[in-house]
Amino acid sequence: MRGMTQELHIVGGGMAGSEAAWQAANMGVRVVIHEMRPKVKTFAHQTGNFGEMVCSNSFRSDDSEQNAVGLLHWEMRQAGGLIMQTAQTHRLPAGGALAVDREAFAQSVTDALTAHPNILISNEEITELPSEGQWIFATGPLTSAALGEAIQHETGADRLAFFDAIAPIVYAESIDMSVAWRQSRYDKGETDAEQKAYLNCPMTKDQYEAFIDALLAAEKTEFHEGETAGYFDGCLPIEVMAERGRETLRHGPMKPVGLTNAHKPEQKPYAVVQLRRDNALGTLYNIVGFQTKMKYGAQASVFKMIPGLENASFARLGGIHRNTFLNSPTLLDAQMRLRSRPNIRFAGQVTGVEGYVESAAMGLLAGRMAASEILGRPLPEVPQDSAHGALIHHITGGAEAKTFQPMNVNFGLFRPLEGLRGGRRGRRDRYKGYTDRAKAVWEVWLAQQGVDGQAAE
Repeated sequence: MRGMTQELHIVGGGMAGSEAAWQAANMGVRVVIHEMRPKVKTFAHQTGNFGEMVCSNSFRSDDSEQNAVGLLHWEMRQAGGLIMQTAQTHRLPAGGALAVDREAFAQSVTDALTAHPNILISNEEITELPSEGQWIFATGPLTSAALGEAIQHETGADRLAFFDAIAPIVYAESIDMSVAWRQSRYDKGETDAEQKAYLNCPMTKDQYEAFIDALLAAEKTEFHEGETAGYFDGCLPIEVMAERGRETLRHGPMKPVGLTNAHKPEQKPYAVVQLRRDNALGTLYNIVGFQTKMKYGAQASVFKMIPGLENASFARLGGIHRNTFLNSPTLLDAQMRLRSRPNIRFAGQVTGVEGYVESAAMGLLAGRMAASEILGRPLPEVPQDSAHGALIHHITGGAEAKTFQPMNVNFGLFRPLEGLRGGRRGRRDRYKGYTDRAKAVWEVWLAQQGVDGQAAE
């Protein structure tokens, strides 16, 4: 690799690495993607494809006027983002959310990157931090042990960690549709398919209480010596939520609001378990919000207590893995470069953002920043009032370093708007104000780079 100063090397082919490669290659920079899979496997991944989704198949809300993650979708589309473009192609009905056929999605991302004339692929594992060349490390929560040690040695600080859990997937044919019914919460969506994108399994109070008892008593995965269970609140295992109070799940992923039992419309469910379609064929459904660290045998027996899932057959049971990330406010500069080695950038979940969309967004910025540096074209400062800008500002200096934790994009990261009402009653106008302002500054930013600001075809 010596002397290849005009090439950009990207380590990791997940959401961030794939998006970074696409952005840089489209700017005319030669890119080498170093993805150790399938030569070196991880326990969570099943293929060697780029952009493989190991947890949910959802990119969450697609509402660009009232939701911060939907705004992030919009900004990425305007920037010609590969992840959003591919997600749209393989979209599944999911109410107001953007869910995809995960296998078709990953294959399309892989095909697009492999076919790009400016991109080369290497399946050799990178175990050290290079001293020469331009690099982006987007290795995500499953950074290999050797590379993790190299990062820890360079940063001089322990990597922070929490445990990220994987939700189970059920075969659709094994779900009892005389019990379950199709409906998105509050009938969200413009089409019939969107309004019926979820399967709902109702519970009575007695069934719910029995389920909680079984959940609390189930055998759990043990942590390795020296590990601590510091969970990200947006992805808590269901048993951890249950331990916080018996009603926690009923006010979280099992809340019964916005739903009417099609089989018994006069009966209000005490709790509801939702399943979301996981592939285009509609043969697989994942249990929404049911990340778990229960052992496999316990999972099967506990989940079969859910009405409608008594005879469920599981395509994949839940799992749990360690998620590692940098203390980015202390280690990265505003260009996402490692302060001690400015030839190296980080992107994706390893920087302390949480979620597929947020990871891809940081990849988009890192790819453009690195390519601009290689090409000698200074990149305009990312506008802080955009969703991308709010996120990067948070992780590179806006967050409190002593208490830094992974963060989803949310309107709490945005600078306040003057003259708008606060509190819940003013929320709709306030959110629309945030998104209008963000879209305006994002289009200006793209135009400054010679991008027309139109969504990718």
